[in-house]
Amino acid sequence: MSTSSTTRSLIAASSRISGSVGIQGRSARILHNAPGFTSRFYATFPEESRLLSQYKFIKDPKTVAIIGCPFSGGQPRAGVDQGPIHLVEAGIIDQVSTLGWKTHFEGHHQFENIHVEHDPPQGILKRPKLVSAVCKSLSEVVGKHVHNGALPVTLGGDHSLAMGTISGTLSKHPDAVVIWVDAHADINTIETTPTGNIHGMPAAFLLGLTSAPEFAWVKPILKTNSLVYIGLRDIDPGEKKILKQNGITAFSMHEVDKYGIGEVVNRALDAVNPYRDRPIHLTFDVDALDPDVAPSTGTPVRGGLSFREGHYICEAIAETGLLAALDLMEVNPSLMAEFDVQKTVSVGCSLVRSALGETLL
Repeated sequence: MSTSSTTRSLIAASSRISGSVGIQGRSARILHNAPGFTSRFYATFPEESRLLSQYKFIKDPKTVAIIGCPFSGGQPRAGVDQGPIHLVEAGIIDQVSTLGWKTHFEGHHQFENIHVEHDPPQGILKRPKLVSAVCKSLSEVVGKHVHNGALPVTLGGDHSLAMGTISGTLSKHPDAVVIWVDAHADINTIETTPTGNIHGMPAAFLLGLTSAPEFAWVKPILKTNSLVYIGLRDIDPGEKKILKQNGITAFSMHEVDKYGIGEVVNRALDAVNPYRDRPIHLTFDVDALDPDVAPSTGTPVRGGLSFREGHYICEAIAETGLLAALDLMEVNPSLMAEFDVQKTVSVGCSLVRSALGETLL
């Protein structure tokens, strides 16, 4: 059996989250010790992409901190915790290096040690203590890298982790804007959530639209006029009301079809960053893409972004030179056959490369 297949077999055998287990410990160890990634720093190439110097919020030498967070506790489907290892095994670190970035791979042991002994539902909320603990730890890790002048790229894991990544970015850049690319708004409150799955609620916590004692550390630091959505097409009734009542700009697939992705991205930037001078946190859920493009994800919805539309968003954000942090969430390798898993992982890697300066010409 090959090293790669052995690694995948170990991941498949890893223990699932229970009341006494936080992060998938064995998955975290495997990811930290993945073949070919024994060093925390990786070689860079002398040739920089033509856009690299334009990343104005990133210090020289331009550094990407790749953070894997193997976590699935914000939703019920097992396997999304395995997303980061598949992305790393696909070569994402070397791919980023070839663009001219210095790359730092953040080990996963800090998440491995997170355990919650007793985590019953709080009302409708499921696993609130575990989700809070992991997101808070992730916030500190992302914040550390942002404060050091690096560009954190967080590989999820489910999208509840956005509470951690975005709060970490805002700890350094309180004026940052968030471009949220997703099929879902993830803005349910405790009152509106139909499931209690926290991966459908991170935006509401960040905006201060909902609260729970376990999430007291999540301050309402994101303003409604600093958040814009692209790609929405599966929105709960309560979320529609929240978006309208709070004047949050959102571009559904209807607008993408009507105006084209180029115009939608321009309008999105105009809505939250009209002077093109504020840092951008791009959080990208792969279910924003059509299932034909990214099938191996937990909540696929037909009629999504095409391969090129998804990449155009990343390319356009790269061209602004304002990207300060990037998330790639909800790759779930356990749901599909190997071909569809590879397809989803491949598009995830290429989205990251596009956001970090890879161009077609």
